[in-house]
Amino acid sequence: MECLLGLLKVRVVRGVHLAICDPLTHSSDPYVVLRLGQQKVKSSIKYHTINPEWNEELTLSITNMMHPVKIELFDHDTFTKDDSMGDAEFCILDFVEIAKRDLSDVPDGTVMKTIHPEKDNCFATESHITWKDGKVSQDIVLRLRNTETGELVLHLHWVSIPGVAR
Repeated sequence: MECLLGLLKVRVVRGVHLAICDPLTHSSDPYVVLRLGQQKVKSSIKYHTINPEWNEELTLSITNMMHPVKIELFDHDTFTKDDSMGDAEFCILDFVEIAKRDLSDVPDGTVMKTIHPEKDNCFATESHITWKDGKVSQDIVLRLRNTETGELVLHLHWVSIPGVAR
């Protein structure tokens, strides 16, 4: 059995220029599914929009920092199977390694690492892992795959579990 390293709080901020899945209304009814190992968490559905604002916090328990967080977007359909609106993933290894360090002497607002968009990741822009207000956090803009258009904006922050060794 793997031990709990901490909690990853993922704020699903918004979607940008998502695919149109409902041609009659020129919109979609999107929701987000996050997966990590056997865990699955889901946002609410935002109706009639391709630029949804969620601002919802979803929590994942981290037991293995080698697994990526996998994201799928779907268009909710009432009478048929929900349509895929694309997917993405991001690695949490650097984020968790930084979060597990003793950062008590690090100045507030310090950028601990910058992750650049590359062919083998879904990052749409540079992303900074930052130590601010006593928390490790990261703002991420992900480019969706397996779809014609769309980005997803996320904010991550780490929650340490009292009694868990660094």
